[in-house]
Amino acid sequence: MSFNLRYNEIQDGENAWPYRVEKVAEVIRSHEPLVIGTQEGLHPMLLDIEQSLPQYGFIGEGRYGGQQDEHNAIWYDKEQITPVESGQFWLSEQPSQPGSISWNSSLPRICTWARFQFIKGAANEFIVFNTHLDHESEEAQVNGIRLVRQQMEERFRKRPLPMVLMGDLNSTPDSPVLDVLHSNPDGSLLSLTDAYTAAAGKVGPTFHDFKGGEDGEAIDYIFVSSDVRVMATKVIREQINGRYPSDHYPVAARVSMN
Repeated sequence: MSFNLRYNEIQDGENAWPYRVEKVAEVIRSHEPLVIGTQEGLHPMLLDIEQSLPQYGFIGEGRYGGQQDEHNAIWYDKEQITPVESGQFWLSEQPSQPGSISWNSSLPRICTWARFQFIKGAANEFIVFNTHLDHESEEAQVNGIRLVRQQMEERFRKRPLPMVLMGDLNSTPDSPVLDVLHSNPDGSLLSLTDAYTAAAGKVGPTFHDFKGGEDGEAIDYIFVSSDVRVMATKVIREQINGRYPSDHYPVAARVSMN
């Protein structure tokens, strides 16, 4: 599941975080994802979720390092999988430098990754990447996703494990960002599949500004490597007690790892 949580903003009134945290938890409970990539989660928000969902742990730090500002957290079902290795890089020309900015990005942007192992069946491992691209600079979006793909490719070359990329890409399906993910450059060993290929019917929007609706285009995505088969994908548009859990619809995909 990829889920942009929407920051805790007082001006959201009845849609502010304190009124939504239990709705977010209920969506996760009802779908029971093995792994969730969240965006726009501030550290106190993540602690709220952790308290409501003790079955899940999370990995990731803030965009300025430590617990500061947005986390692109990767949540995992502690009863089924355990993290073996994890890290984070910045979408900039200094990817190891916390808070670094390049390519006219409006803010520091990050990608969190983790390698997981199933608790039952120690040989079964896979890697998850979770990111949130810039919302203003197309240059930052394209270069950021190229860096993400490069990092994925490097890890795949070292050890070709199943991979999942999820996140808010702030880009519609016809954008240059999606071209980067759909392309298979010369010499690349990593081929990615858009999980929306397994969606039933029209995908529609994933951002709705708390207004709902099914007209528009997606900006939130899940991609998988070629050794992962997407069985079904759904944009979750249900309200809970008459309100939406976020200004984005979460996206869930059911996959099979070969």
